[in-house]
Amino acid sequence: MCGLYFWNFALDVVFPMPKTELVQKFHVLYLGMTSVSRPIGMDIINGAVENLLSSTGKEDWTPVILSIADTTLAVIKEKEEEVLVECRVRFLSFMGVGRDVHSFAFIMDTGSQHFQCHVFWCDPNAGSVSEAVQAACVLRYQKCLVARPPSQRAGSSSSPSADTVTRRVTTSVKRGVQSLIDTLKPKKQPSELPQQ
Repeated sequence: MCGLYFWNFALDVVFPMPKTELVQKFHVLYLGMTSVSRPIGMDIINGAVENLLSSTGKEDWTPVILSIADTTLAVIKEKEEEVLVECRVRFLSFMGVGRDVHSFAFIMDTGSQHFQCHVFWCDPNAGSVSEAVQAACVLRYQKCLVARPPSQRAGSSSSPSADTVTRRVTTSVKRGVQSLIDTLKPKKQPSELPQQ
């Protein structure tokens, strides 16, 4: 006698939930955008900040929400919720806090050797905005490393491993953030220093 046996296994299938990316939002003032000659450099950032500070008055600055995610930076007009600027993190070539700790800027590569510097005024300072953008850049970089084919990730003996590069970038960013935080701390006056 021939029989067919069907096994009824209860399958516990768990479908992964779609990942929602972390979005940080900051209420800042947008001074505007200026074209710059190079994609990197604090001299470029400081020049753009000074240029926009001298050519606009505070009444000309636009209240915006700077929305920072691991893939995109968006500058959104507060009242109308109109997107003024959208920059993919992969096209962000440089960012930094200007000479005044309230100023923050990033440079966006628009292609064909054209670069735009977008400048913001942050209260009480630009530290948290800078940290959020740096974190988005590091996360984007880590995702790029993970997305590479295993043959490229393992690398040859002449290229560092993805873990080593990630660790080096993370350490460098941490050092930069700590340096920024140190510059934002109020300096002790000579009268406040402990006597020996």
